[in-house]
Amino acid sequence: MNKALPILAGALLSGCVPRIEIAAPKEPITINMNVKIEHEIEIKADKDVQKLLKNGEDAPLRQ
Repeated sequence: MNKALPILAGALLSGCVPRIEIAAPKEPITINMNVKIEHEIEIKADKDVQKLLKNGEDAPLRQ
């Protein structure tokens, strides 16, 4: 009986295995985001570039 007790306890404990189940939901997950993005772009240019932009010239500056 003394030898049978550890064998019996081992057999009973081996049947207690935790089970983890991962399943996808039946309906798709929807995320509603109400986001407002505001931005400002600041361009700094030197005086020669400002002259080109003001005159609408595409030619490069000549010195």
